Amino acid sequence: MAIVEVIKYNGGPDVFAWKYPSEELGTWTQLIVNESQEAILFKGGKALDVFESGRHTLETANIPLLNKLVNLPFGGRSPFTAEVWYINKVFSLDVKWGTASPIQIQDPKYGVFAPVRSNGTFGVQIEDSKKFLIKLVGTLSVFDKTTLVKYFRGLYITKVKDAISQYVVNKQISLLEINAYIDELSNFMKERIAPTLDEYGIKLANFYVNDLSIPEEDPAVAKLKSALAKRAEMNIIGYSYQQERSFDTLEGAAKNPGSVSSDLMGAGIGLGMGVGIGGSVGNAFNGVSKEIGTGVAGGTTAKECPKCHSNLIPSQRFCGTCGFDTEASEIKEKESEIKCSKCGSILAENIKFCPECGKKYNPCPKCSADMPEEAEFCPVCGYEKPFCCPGCGKLISKGSKFCPECGIKLTKTCTKCGSVIQGSPKFCPECGEKLE
Repeated sequence: MAIVEVIKYNGGPDVFAWKYPSEELGTWTQLIVNESQEAILFKGGKALDVFESGRHTLETANIPLLNKLVNLPFGGRSPFTAEVWYINKVFSLDVKWGTASPIQIQDPKYGVFAPVRSNGTFGVQIEDSKKFLIKLVGTLSVFDKTTLVKYFRGLYITKVKDAISQYVVNKQISLLEINAYIDELSNFMKERIAPTLDEYGIKLANFYVNDLSIPEEDPAVAKLKSALAKRAEMNIIGYSYQQERSFDTLEGAAKNPGSVSSDLMGAGIGLGMGVGIGGSVGNAFNGVSKEIGTGVAGGTTAKECPKCHSNLIPSQRFCGTCGFDTEASEIKEKESEIKCSKCGSILAENIKFCPECGKKYNPCPKCSADMPEEAEFCPVCGYEKPFCCPGCGKLISKGSKFCPECGIKLTKTCTKCGSVIQGSPKFCPECGEKLE
């Protein structure tokens, strides 16, 4: 049986666990462990003694647990069978990861499903050597970085998918904007992956997402980007989707024969020559609205513009002749109604009490809205009630420093907290100090 003189490992940093090839050892064998390593002796499939960095001589004083199993004599070169494992405890910060296939995620902002690919790096360190060997390494002779990535591929792919989905849904972030949140997403993923690695004696030092990409050739992504580009174009030029559809309707009608066609052609000539733009386009659009109201809708009566009395489509908001906003006038009429601040009933003009609840009408001097009795501000327009001058009793608007009638100073300074106080309170509203 061979006697091993020196056991040492000087392998590369990518190897996390390495088993010494010979299992025939002897007392007085020299075991050398570097600063970033730990050595563990196994006997009969059980992890026994752990050696920290330094030079160790295998004798009964150094391997008490093994000595109980094989009953080594004190002194002498007694051979015994055991395994020696080296654990590399240095930080490995360049372990690469990536999703082999795209992850289908629904964009929370636009509702479309898009394939997302992700990749990055993470750093690990073997924190518990025994736990790492027993739970993960098993009967392998070498456990390196490639093996680590292979073992945990299913873990990080599942965690990455769940983390990205949860993050974009909770934060309501579009997948097209997710790259702006890579740092936050990296920390979010680290918090979810670290506990699982810790179960195998591995400490997750960091976890970085380097890139989140969406394939440009995907039909849903291409359609979404096209729509966003169209919206940006509309915002720059200054028209809405409804207006663009109106222009498309005019253009389509111009290509068809009939009375409306001739009107639209006249509008086009007017636009080209720079003469009669408003009248031509207005009359043409008026003709379209008449035909749609009587022909397309099957005889449906078109509504009338309150300003120029042109016929409009029932769903049309802006008049094609004068540009009047029909919905704005209706909204304005509703806003001009005076409602009781207590029960919400509509109050008629020159009324003094609410006919429903009997509350006295307290009009706002600015907008005539009904104000609650003790209100300092109008709930509709924000008007602030004036206060009385402590010297002459004249009503003064908030913010005045001196009374315009008697000239008395209207602000005080609290001697305790230094707050500037307006009006004539007896106590400071900030600290409660009594004011002189």
